[in-house]
Amino acid sequence: MSKRLDTIRRKCEPLLRPFFHTYFLLVRGMTLGVRAIVLDAENKVFLVKHSYVSGWYLPGGGVDHGETMEQAMRRELKEEGDIDLTGETVLHGIFLNSHVSRRDHVAVYLVRHFRQDRLPRPNREIVESGFFDSAALPEGTTRGTRLRIAEALEGKPLIATWR
Repeated sequence: MSKRLDTIRRKCEPLLRPFFHTYFLLVRGMTLGVRAIVLDAENKVFLVKHSYVSGWYLPGGGVDHGETMEQAMRRELKEEGDIDLTGETVLHGIFLNSHVSRRDHVAVYLVRHFRQDRLPRPNREIVESGFFDSAALPEGTTRGTRLRIAEALEGKPLIATWR
């Protein structure tokens, strides 16, 4: 089933992307998203694989109207990873995601204090998820995801753009 969804997604993704960007251009002057670098006690990072786009990503999504960036990050972590925050988070940085649009920005948080009773089961949005050693990230982990992890764990300098 996962391979079939992956094939369908790969065929539809290039066709749907311009539609969604046009829609967001009409309804929003600028888009703002959040992602989280969730690290467990062994510094393994939580990643998700979506049903509608290729690759492995940090969990996250768009900030809704009337929602703060931290509220959006908390909501997305619960939705995508069944993760509840138990302590403070740290804003890692805000990045221009110009490969998507010249108007798209992503705030990235560092999360070390959380509770996750179990990995969530695959669903319509998230087909796989898990914690991975930063030295052995799964094949298909996106370049932007790899950059943010290297900045957080290896002290690499922050780059202002997502990629």
